[in-house]
Amino acid sequence: MGRTILHVDINNFYASVECLEHPEYRNMPLAVGGDEKLRHGIVLAKNNIAKAYGVKTAEALWQARQKCPQLVIMPPQFELYSEYSARSREMLGRYSDRVEPFGMDEAWIDISTYAPTEKDGKCIADEIRRRYRDELGITASVGVSFNKVFAKLGSDMKKPDATTVISQESFKQTVWELPVEDLLFVGPSTARKLRLRGIDTIGRLAVADKALIRSWLGASGEKLQRFANGIDDSPVMPKGAEAVIKSIGNSTTPPRDVECEADAVALLQAMAECVAARLRKERMLCTTVVLHVRKGDLYSFERQTGLQQPTRIAVELRREAVRLLRNSWDMHTPIRSLGVRATGLISENSPIQLSLFEDEAARIRREKAERVIDVVRERYGKNAISLGAAAYVKELGRIPDFEDTPLSDCAFYTGM
Repeated sequence: MGRTILHVDINNFYASVECLEHPEYRNMPLAVGGDEKLRHGIVLAKNNIAKAYGVKTAEALWQARQKCPQLVIMPPQFELYSEYSARSREMLGRYSDRVEPFGMDEAWIDISTYAPTEKDGKCIADEIRRRYRDELGITASVGVSFNKVFAKLGSDMKKPDATTVISQESFKQTVWELPVEDLLFVGPSTARKLRLRGIDTIGRLAVADKALIRSWLGASGEKLQRFANGIDDSPVMPKGAEAVIKSIGNSTTPPRDVECEADAVALLQAMAECVAARLRKERMLCTTVVLHVRKGDLYSFERQTGLQQPTRIAVELRREAVRLLRNSWDMHTPIRSLGVRATGLISENSPIQLSLFEDEAARIRREKAERVIDVVRERYGKNAISLGAAAYVKELGRIPDFEDTPLSDCAFYTGM
């Protein structure tokens, strides 16, 4: 028996919730934006009225105001959005025990048992949309298909408040003419590589030479080509299932540009502490450290290095991040934002080859000391104790912690 998968995407989630909470703005152009004083002044979400003026997600608020001078800008209320997200998932849980969130405002739901045909799936999708309007006061778009990738694609095709069916028999006519970047997991960098080689649609990706795709994109290219051909058997995870964490990261944009090494080291130390604490909480170690840098001109790049010994010690993470920065930064170009990410994660129970050239006893003592700091911060607050260079970072502004940072700043990647 085939599968019937829905992907439910709440329309303009943050902005829709704000319009619901502030009905006086419902008929006005509205955007949810960050704190401009902390240089987080970008559009996080906008309603359809603002969209009609050309306001775009992720553009600077000053640019949005130029397009729409009467734009109402609301500060984000993540706790409120979390409440609506929980209500959304509870509603979807009435239809199936297989509901897999994809961010706060999206989720897949497997209804194969109750809707064996596409027609049945469309009826349930239409019912879900009606209940979102009646019970939550917001709208959603729903994609109906035979796999997760095309269900997601369907929910993106028609907005707002629409149901789109992509069938197994006719998906080529529906999907293959779409731009290649519409396919799930084809980001800007991958799309640029493909377009430079003449692959600008999903269909061209589907029929391209497999060896060439692999030479351009590696193993991920093979997976994307299978997706383009409708081959995706990944299951919708049941409610409560733990997603595999593939990386743990933290990044920040301080109120002023980083223009000296002392500032950079302070920021990297503070972020390394957050990442190391999360690694310990998840009972994991990392084998690779990734540095993310965005310069003052908004050009960004990443550098990474493998570790001789797996670690979750903040000082070691910071040391590698600083080394990467020194090898890639001229110390004169202002840096707008920095990030540290731990990847290549392994369980703390994995067998590890000890080094003959490291003082393992000292490393064990260091980790024990950091665990004590974890306990102090958990009991008395995150700012109860600061270490070395990280104490200096207070002048640069608060460094986000993994528990109160949006996913864009502190991500736990579970993709391919």
